[in-house]
Amino acid sequence: MKVKVIVTLKNGVLDPQGKAIQQTLNGMGFVDVKDVRQGKYFDIEVNETDENKAKFKIDEMCKKLLANLVIEDYKIL
Repeated sequence: MKVKVIVTLKNGVLDPQGKAIQQTLNGMGFVDVKDVRQGKYFDIEVNETDENKAKFKIDEMCKKLLANLVIEDYKIL
């Protein structure tokens, strides 16, 4: 089963990389871009047929490695 995970910085956490991207886009003429927040995206395939069990395993992976829970949130899709 293939599961998608999106990891993003929590609201209020500074995102210097996102800010640099936003400024570069503005400099390229995309002046309507007000804010950019960057994150991470994972496609994870696990040997599991039960969707709930697969998502539970992915949730454990996020908590232990894929996301820094102090500054990041994650969403399993």
